[in-house]
Amino acid sequence: MNQVRSAQYISEFSVPKMDCPSEEAMIRMALDRMTGLRGLAFDLGEHQIQVLHDAGLGEIAPKLEPLGLGARLLHTRDADDDDLQAMQQSGEADAQESSTLKLLLAINGLMFLAEFALGWLAKSAGLLADSLDMFADASVYGVALYAVGRRMQLKNRAVHLAGCLQLLMALGVIFEVGRRFIFGSNPESLLMITVGAAALAANVTCLLLIYRHRHGGSHMKASWIFSANDVIANLGLMVAAVLVAWTGSRYPDLFIGTIIGIVVLHGAWRILKLRN
Repeated sequence: MNQVRSAQYISEFSVPKMDCPSEEAMIRMALDRMTGLRGLAFDLGEHQIQVLHDAGLGEIAPKLEPLGLGARLLHTRDADDDDLQAMQQSGEADAQESSTLKLLLAINGLMFLAEFALGWLAKSAGLLADSLDMFADASVYGVALYAVGRRMQLKNRAVHLAGCLQLLMALGVIFEVGRRFIFGSNPESLLMITVGAAALAANVTCLLLIYRHRHGGSHMKASWIFSANDVIANLGLMVAAVLVAWTGSRYPDLFIGTIIGIVVLHGAWRILKLRN
């Protein structure tokens, strides 16, 4: 006797502000505990997600709205065999790409430690803030890897721990920028340029690692965009270092440090606002 498959549906959402792994992780956190959810597929380039679910799952949109990503339901339709196969392939791609995520985690984790220590020696708020950006990346990849095969309660704790650490470190860096603005600082431009170049090389390496996955599913497409944005931030840091060397002023360093610190602070706050 043939087994009858229960009716399943595909709901497609537009999420205009979803463009990095932390935001994808937030959406997974908001939806993964829902009874009747069968699969998720993310398209970071088009800022859309597909949700495979059983009938009567009308609370998807209310779960997405508090995230502040502008989620909007486009349409809901019956799921066909192609949809089910696509969801299965997306899951298989996630497993194949886990080794790349581990490399990204290692690179960002090591660069965070090195850049933070050298940024302190260089008296550079920009390097300290950029190391924080490395930490934010590493925490996203680490949480994604930690969550695989674990209970949702542990996943919630891991994500919120990462959010708390990001928040505390971002506040610390912004406080340090303010302290240096008031009491003065003397950033070492040569060390800034050297360490900034190493951070730039690390992020370019991340781009090369995920190049062939950049059109793939799950976190890889997001990781491509995220790492590309990090390269842009590194270039901003290099410009600030050159301006410090050229003008002898500490303000370019303080400015780039403030910008990066605020960006990471905003991301941490959004993670902590996520409801279980």
